[in-house]
Amino acid sequence: MDDRSRGVNTEAAETVSASRALAVSGQGDMVWGHVAVRDGRGRGIWIKAPGWGLEETRGDRVQLVSFDGEVLVGSGAPHKECHIHLEFFRMYSDLQCVAHTHAQAAIAFAALNTPLLPISHDAAIFGGADVPRFDITGGLINTPELGVALAQVLGESPAVLMPKHGLVAAGRSVPAAVMHAVLLERSCALQLRAMAAGPIDVYSDAAEARIKREQCWPESQLVAGWNYLLRMADAATADAVIRRMHD
Repeated sequence: MDDRSRGVNTEAAETVSASRALAVSGQGDMVWGHVAVRDGRGRGIWIKAPGWGLEETRGDRVQLVSFDGEVLVGSGAPHKECHIHLEFFRMYSDLQCVAHTHAQAAIAFAALNTPLLPISHDAAIFGGADVPRFDITGGLINTPELGVALAQVLGESPAVLMPKHGLVAAGRSVPAAVMHAVLLERSCALQLRAMAAGPIDVYSDAAEARIKREQCWPESQLVAGWNYLLRMADAATADAVIRRMHD
């Protein structure tokens, strides 16, 4: 039985699904990192409660946090970095979901201070442009002012690298935001592997990258990737249940 059938509201259930999808893609960091979905009634954001891993998220471990930073539904204090999501949603009215993770390949790549090149389909999501960087601080985004500064860096990009910290990905849908995070992490990992072998000589120019972005990453393909991640998350949960039964 999923969280929707237990009576959890739509945005809370989407937050659970997005968290599990990011976990199964390898972007978990113990109990750190979070994804938020805009509340459909304009009250704020639905976000994983602090102290739980992405893979541990379920309906009773999600909070509704107001734009004033107050927990309206759920227990405990809000995430110290809830300002990432609150200010992204405040600045961009068309965004539905924002994810922040400590994806290891993204952190490693950002430390090199080198442009992200479209050497793969994944990196074509940026249309031949480098991924923007937030370099004001490598510390926590724990104030509204830092949240605003980070949100301003996004612009029209699907995601932002946070050197010394992680990444933020955003989307007009929940599948888009999750897939933008996944594609950025995969792009960083692949370029790191290529650079370890030598100089990168072959990659799409801006024109080809823009074409590939339209070909490879329409909403339908982002949803297809999202559905795959959800199936893998369901399979991982089923395997864990079976193992417990046999322990």
